[in-house]
Amino acid sequence: MIKNTKIALVYRIASLLFAVAGILSLLGVFDGQWHGITLFFYTAQSNILAIALFAMLTVKTILGMRGRDACHFPRFSMVVVIDILVTFFVYWILLAPTLEGYEQWTFFNLSVHAITPLLCLFDYILFSRPRHLKYRDVYAVIIYPVFYVIFATVAGFAGQVYYTGADGAPVRFPYFFFDYDRIGVPMAMVYLGALVVIFLLMSHGFYLVDAKVRRVR
Repeated sequence: MIKNTKIALVYRIASLLFAVAGILSLLGVFDGQWHGITLFFYTAQSNILAIALFAMLTVKTILGMRGRDACHFPRFSMVVVIDILVTFFVYWILLAPTLEGYEQWTFFNLSVHAITPLLCLFDYILFSRPRHLKYRDVYAVIIYPVFYVIFATVAGFAGQVYYTGADGAPVRFPYFFFDYDRIGVPMAMVYLGALVVIFLLMSHGFYLVDAKVRRVR
């Protein structure tokens, strides 16, 4: 890990500004528009979670400039890293191949689906002191995703519409893997169960690497 607080502060301020720019771009602010519906997507919400993390880390790093290192909130950082990395993997593996004609290489798309998640990961690798995770932390990573599924499910059944499908029917749920209208509840539960397994496999991997591999230098 890097203990230099000045390096950490520069990295975290730059990451915070970039993450904010990414979410503003996603919302259409730079185009003079407002795409408020994007706030209902996991991508936007996980990026806002990353912004909150970078803001907390920036403030804490400033307040602790004379401390021995820049390690702050390692357990919360791990949770945010896992939660937003799933955005990275789900988008590029499951969603991107299905989006024909979609501009994949725009700033807003790359920022929220690739660069901000990687900035969170690199912050954890570079500045988090190892052996600060507790085993129970591996299950904390599913708290927000479960909340999001409940939120999106309630919003959908309450009448939220994201867009109109090719068949002219309203799409009430943000992602195909839990679109209860189109794939049915049983199949949606299979997809969601698989995602929970992915979250837990990733968090267990982080825990094992943190406990067995990483060393303070």
